[in-house]
Amino acid sequence: MATKRILVVEDEFLIALDIAGVLEQAGLDVIGPHGTISAALRAIQGEEVHGALLDANLGGESVGVIADALAARSIPFAFVSGYGREQLPAPHGGAPLIKKPFTGKELLTVVAAFVAGP
Repeated sequence: MATKRILVVEDEFLIALDIAGVLEQAGLDVIGPHGTISAALRAIQGEEVHGALLDANLGGESVGVIADALAARSIPFAFVSGYGREQLPAPHGGAPLIKKPFTGKELLTVVAAFVAGP
């Protein structure tokens, strides 16, 4: 089975490195991390993506358009955010939410659901 590829969208450099490190240590391929909406959208269009972890807010901008693009392609995703559910993009408020600060175990538990799929 091919290694699963997880898109990481996070604009805080150290948090992005932490997320990427946890995923790579678990044997997953990391796409990114990307810190802008445009970079994330390019990755979704140009890469094979099996799941994604999204910061809910990139430099003051909602990641709703990224979540929409992932949902349109049936790519599972979760939000990684210090905000509560009420701050998530409304159409995607039911997506998994990993609260910051997080543990590696929390990240991998959610990602395990992505990689368990077909």
